[in-house]
Amino acid sequence: MDFTTADLIDKYGDALSSCVTQFRSFGTRDRFSGQVATIRCLEDNALVKQILATPGNARVLVVDGGASLRTALMGDLIAASAVGNNWSGVVVNGAVRDTVALSTLDLGIKALGSNPRKSTKTGTGEVDIPVSFGDTTFTPGAWLYSDEDGIVVSPEPLED
Repeated sequence: MDFTTADLIDKYGDALSSCVTQFRSFGTRDRFSGQVATIRCLEDNALVKQILATPGNARVLVVDGGASLRTALMGDLIAASAVGNNWSGVVVNGAVRDTVALSTLDLGIKALGSNPRKSTKTGTGEVDIPVSFGDTTFTPGAWLYSDEDGIVVSPEPLED
């Protein structure tokens, strides 16, 4: 991918939202983009597993885990499923686990941090709704661009 988020901001300015949350990168893709799919869940990753097991079509799953670091919302098995189903990336406003294994996967992964503790698996949460964190609203169908500098969101696909 030839874009940088800084260049996109310079070119498109206020047409883009810039997420102020400072994420850590865990996958091998430092730079990724795609249409947004969303989940809101708190310390329960059943919906994350379910959605990432479906065809991703190079989309990016944005998971609003309420910034909780008490349990991980994604580990190596779920992330490997995302790779196999052609997801471009996953942004987790929460924790992940199995970080050594995640670092070998061809997937963009951004999360607040890590915790080895499993989450619950009751399926509590919401799918395909606007979620907001880091002064940014992530709307299903919008376009997310992520690199080493951060994350920007556009209502339309951008030319780099």
